[in-house]
Amino acid sequence: MFDVNHIRQDFPILSRKVKGFPLVYFDNAATSQTPKQVIDVITDYYSRYNANIHRGVHALSQEATEAYENSRHYIQNHFNALHPHEIIFTSGTTHSINIVASGYASLLKPEDELLVSAMEHHSNIVPWQMLCEKTGAILKVIPMTSLGTLDIEAFGTLLTSKTRLVFVNHVSNALGTINPIKTIIDQAHQVGAHVLIDGAQASPHIKADVQALDVDYYVTSAHKLCGPTGVGMLYGKEALLLKLPPYQGGGEMIEEVTFEKTTYASLPHKFEAGTPHICGGIAFGAALKYLNKIGFETIAAYENDLLNYATAALLAIEGLKIYGQADHKTAVISFNLEGIHPYDVGSILDQLGIAVRTGHHCAQPIMDYFKIPGTVRASFSFYNTKEEIDRLVAGVRKAQAMLQ
Repeated sequence: MFDVNHIRQDFPILSRKVKGFPLVYFDNAATSQTPKQVIDVITDYYSRYNANIHRGVHALSQEATEAYENSRHYIQNHFNALHPHEIIFTSGTTHSINIVASGYASLLKPEDELLVSAMEHHSNIVPWQMLCEKTGAILKVIPMTSLGTLDIEAFGTLLTSKTRLVFVNHVSNALGTINPIKTIIDQAHQVGAHVLIDGAQASPHIKADVQALDVDYYVTSAHKLCGPTGVGMLYGKEALLLKLPPYQGGGEMIEEVTFEKTTYASLPHKFEAGTPHICGGIAFGAALKYLNKIGFETIAAYENDLLNYATAALLAIEGLKIYGQADHKTAVISFNLEGIHPYDVGSILDQLGIAVRTGHHCAQPIMDYFKIPGTVRASFSFYNTKEEIDRLVAGVRKAQAMLQ
């Protein structure tokens, strides 16, 4: 049985007060909180076997290497990658995307076409714009609808024999929309295009099977998954990763170095130059173990119940509009109060101990589409409660009364 009160005891931060009120943390789409089970793994690493990996014959180095590579294997199994070396440790989703974008700089030619959705985080827009500037490739946009969904019919018309790459988020960070990525991947493959899926927002809620999806690249960040900041994952099909040149040069990513020639290491080390975030990589695996122990289906069902409850309660407020009304969503609600700037609403909620995100959420094209400066975004996790949602609704009503 899922017991949210028992779960909440795993998260020390949830017991603190903000501005004299018990913390209500509804900014999970930006960064999730970290359970003590993962904090203990971090403490254990620095207390007992802090050492560099892959290079030392001494016991601490071997223990650290084993823990780091065991975490890679666990992440491989979680996402059902075919090989552990298809999992590249990175500093996060942004780093992962930039590795792929940098690699394609030598593989594209002028007039090749790249498709990006109108719902992307800036991290899945800017690197491709930079790539187009370098190569002469053309970036085209998959449009969205007023419901906050992608126009799949328009996507089909944009696909041509010139399409080389397609970039879509699995879940919109600004709207919570779950995109039909399997359909997108299959259609893109029919014209020979490769697909990169930004899974940063999906990974806390959906257990992606990269082989079943047949996705070419899938990226995410540990800090969305109850893990530490500064570490993430690039999954890529082995054959594609072998074709990409290294992103950085340095130690670890080499096989042999002379002043005449350097040969590169095999996967995954080819893309992991320098000393990595060792503790972060180990804690990434620990965070996934924690979530899997609860169960992703259990998490999704509970969070969907919170979403439905919050949606109904917020829509009962006159003058409140929700942006993103797809049939399939994760537990994210972006909203505005008529005539009131989202920043002002967020500031008042903060005075009540309620943490929400305001602004364009690094998804400015979405805000431009709706002709708004931004939204108030409340994003829920499995450790949140309906009582906390009641406090949010009361806080929004108070903000409305103060600011109208």
